Amino acid sequence: MDFLKHVDEIREYVTNSRHFLHSHAELSFQETETTRFLVSELKGMGIPVETFSDYTGCIAVIEGGKPGKTVLLRADIDALPIQENTGVDFASIRPGVMHACGHDCHAAMLLGAARLLWENREKLNGRVKLLFQAAEEVFVGSRYYVDHGYLDDVDAAMGMHVWPTSEAGKIAVLDGPVMASCDNFTLTVKGVSAHGSSPDQGKDAIVAASAIICGLQTAVSRENSPLRPLVVTVGKIRSGTQFNIIADTAVMEGTVRAYSQETRTMAHDSVERIARCTAEAMGCQTELDYRFLESPVRNDDLALNDTARAAAGKIFGAGGLAKASPATGSEDFCHIMDKVPSSVFVLLGCRDEACGCVYPSHNEKFMVSDGVLPAGAAYYAQFAADYLDGGKGGEDR
Repeated sequence: MDFLKHVDEIREYVTNSRHFLHSHAELSFQETETTRFLVSELKGMGIPVETFSDYTGCIAVIEGGKPGKTVLLRADIDALPIQENTGVDFASIRPGVMHACGHDCHAAMLLGAARLLWENREKLNGRVKLLFQAAEEVFVGSRYYVDHGYLDDVDAAMGMHVWPTSEAGKIAVLDGPVMASCDNFTLTVKGVSAHGSSPDQGKDAIVAASAIICGLQTAVSRENSPLRPLVVTVGKIRSGTQFNIIADTAVMEGTVRAYSQETRTMAHDSVERIARCTAEAMGCQTELDYRFLESPVRNDDLALNDTARAAAGKIFGAGGLAKASPATGSEDFCHIMDKVPSSVFVLLGCRDEACGCVYPSHNEKFMVSDGVLPAGAAYYAQFAADYLDGGKGGEDR
């Protein structure tokens, strides 16, 4: 099937859908109006769709005319707590809530893909599941659908994200790491309070915490291989009650980013040991709450990556593949990848200086041109059809 020739047919539909979704932005777990709109659109096409009494988002299923495998296409739908400052006429109507990460684009493109796939369902060799996923921005949104068995029959999956550092209208399909893990920690240092004029009578939690913060960087520079990227950041610390009191407690919050499970484990062990031993050397104790939140997003099914690249060539042409580097941000598509190892996460370039689309995601001025979205919708559909039509990937399932 060739979906490139249908791009102009869905242009207005995808654009209008994106404008509605953008202007009606909703935060994670609150996407009720968004879900209603998506369900209405899908049912209006005639596509069976499932909703959940205790959760936002929905799953639509398109049964092909011939039996075959099942492929999942995913789009996230939640917005961010940011006051929009883009100046577009379809700006968010909700104060302090904005689609600053492109999830409105993802959902609109998947609606466009749904229309294309539904109109060509008799030609499909298998089944396409369309997941409009809630709550990506809070790390855990996709787990609901995994935990409740909605992906148990999926052979392969694809997620897509608009990418503000790549040229508009090109697709990047990386082999291996795409986005980093996200593990957060809260580290509490406990000492003994005393008067500031008599520090020998106390155990200074602030001094111990300061030494720990500096020491944690040795996990990156001296314990981790220089060939394996790792970030350990302490972004918040609170301690003390008054200028002349030795603090008995210091609480630090931080994050760890990596591209492999081995590095994640090493980082956890290092953070725990460095903090504990440094504190003990100063007469203090530590309590560590370490949360493994999101694993790395990795395109490790190389055959499926090739299927994704071939589909990109059909939609975006011979020069349609962009180069990109792995990002150190995280994505909860990782939970889908953990469930469905034959998955691929692709990046749709949206940087366009001519129309001012140059701001990074999570910025109050972040914007994506409507012009890149119809081809993105066609790409969703092309990948699904190509995979079901014998595309490589997931043969060992």
